[in-house]
Amino acid sequence: MPSSVPSFAELLGECERSAVHLELRDRYAPTDRFEAWKRGERIDWGDRESWWHPYDQLIADTVARGVVIRRARIISEPVTDYIRWEHYVTHANVTAGEQVRWLPRRQATGLALPGNDFWAFDEKLLRVHHFSGDGAVVEDEFTDDPDLMKHCLTSFESVWERAIPHDEYRI
Repeated sequence: MPSSVPSFAELLGECERSAVHLELRDRYAPTDRFEAWKRGERIDWGDRESWWHPYDQLIADTVARGVVIRRARIISEPVTDYIRWEHYVTHANVTAGEQVRWLPRRQATGLALPGNDFWAFDEKLLRVHHFSGDGAVVEDEFTDDPDLMKHCLTSFESVWERAIPHDEYRI
């Protein structure tokens, strides 16, 4: 395990092959962008300069180095407003180079899933997210435990196989 907490940019910067992200919640702590969307504000996708953020550039740079970045979201249906918004803004993730899929929760029955969202980097390091009940990040836990890594990656691949690609999933 790392002796100090690396930033997300450092974690991606050290990736050579893959980074996978599993999201299990129907709602996370609201952001200003989510609140603006709820008020009816929409992104002008044609004006990339207005919405392209450092995160998007980090993903694009990482993918350009040959790292495959995949994100899978398990969601309840009907979806929450938060998930509706996430689906809307996922255009930025996909434009940056992430592969994103959606799995309706009813199709996840029978899968052995971890209890928390996570990122796995090159099948070597897990960054496990711990959230409060209202979706705020409480802390991130880092581990390189091989058994936990195997469980999380097997779970991710099981979700990925069943999930619907972003461009095909309709809300």
